Amino acid sequence: MEETDNNQPKSPSRMITIAAVAALTLVAGGGGWVVGAMLAPPPAEKTEAATEPTAEAHGKQKEDIPKLATEANGIVQLEPITTNLAYPSENWVRLEVALQFQGEPDVTLAEEIHQDIVAYLKTVSLQQIQGPRGFQYLRDDIQERVDLRSDGRVTNVMVRTFVIQ
Repeated sequence: MEETDNNQPKSPSRMITIAAVAALTLVAGGGGWVVGAMLAPPPAEKTEAATEPTAEAHGKQKEDIPKLATEANGIVQLEPITTNLAYPSENWVRLEVALQFQGEPDVTLAEEIHQDIVAYLKTVSLQQIQGPRGFQYLRDDIQERVDLRSDGRVTNVMVRTFVIQ
């Protein structure tokens, strides 16, 4: 008869395993919180100006904030263009464009360019302007038309919004 050896080491009990997992979870959570606090920007503090009522609430006019797209900066914002496409004619396009002039901006030239863009958009089909490549072709075509119309006085055409419905 062989005797079994009862002196073999016992495997750790369930309670010790649960305690070890819980301790490691707390350490990992604490470490994540510390690293997150180091990486995240501090919350913005409320200033007195933010808590005070605005000037508009008191009936005073709000100071004008200078915009980048101004004639003083050589940029003319054209009126929004809304027109239907050539095919299918039930689709509409809305386009807002700004022109950057070299030197002093010419408002009459900007209006002529505006009308030229409207006329061009009426000849475009939906298939020509679909997707990113179609949009790039549209931008290139508009830039080419503007270059021809302005004789190089307009250096950049900025598409502000472009919506097809």
